[in-house]
Amino acid sequence: HVAARGGMAKLEAVKTMRGKKGTKINLTIFREGVEEPFEVVLVRDVIKIMSVKAKIVDKEFGYVRITQFQEDTGRELKRQLQELESEVDGGLKGLVLDLRNNPGGLLDQAVLVSDEFLESGKIVYTDGRMKSQRMEFFAHPQKDKHSYPIICLVNGGSASASEIVSAAVQDNDRG
Repeated sequence: HVAARGGMAKLEAVKTMRGKKGTKINLTIFREGVEEPFEVVLVRDVIKIMSVKAKIVDKEFGYVRITQFQEDTGRELKRQLQELESEVDGGLKGLVLDLRNNPGGLLDQAVLVSDEFLESGKIVYTDGRMKSQRMEFFAHPQKDKHSYPIICLVNGGSASASEIVSAAVQDNDRG
C-alpha cells in the first residue's frame, strides 16, 4: 500500500503500480465519506497520449497543439492539418502551432513536423568529433502545401524537439 496524497507520494504510487501490460493489480481505496476501504482490480495497459490536438479558431484560423514528439506525431499532424483545411471554405488564413511546455521527444518526429511546413532548407544538423555523430536533415517539397502564415508559440518549458521545429520554421522564414 502506498498513500498518494502529496506530489512525491503520487509519483511513488505510480511507480509501484507500473508493470507488464495485461497483468492485474489490486488497489485498496480509502475514500472520504465511505466507511470501509474497498478493493478494485485493474488490468495494466499502455496509455497512449494524443500528442497532436487541433481546432478551428475564429472560423478561419487553425490552432494545433503538440504536447510532445512521440512515435506518430508527424503522421497525426498531417491528418489533423488535412481535417482543419477541409473545414474552412477558401482555406485557412493562418495557423498557430503551439509548442509551449512541450518537453521534446523523438528527433525523427521533429524533422517530420518541420518538413510538413517547409518546401526546402535545412531543418537541423548535428555535429561531433566522430563522423558518425554528424547528421543533416533537409526539408522536401510537399504534395500538400500549407502556404498560409504560421505563428509558432514557445516558452521556457519548450525544449529539445520543440526547439528544433520552432528554429526550423523561423530560420527558413516560414513563421
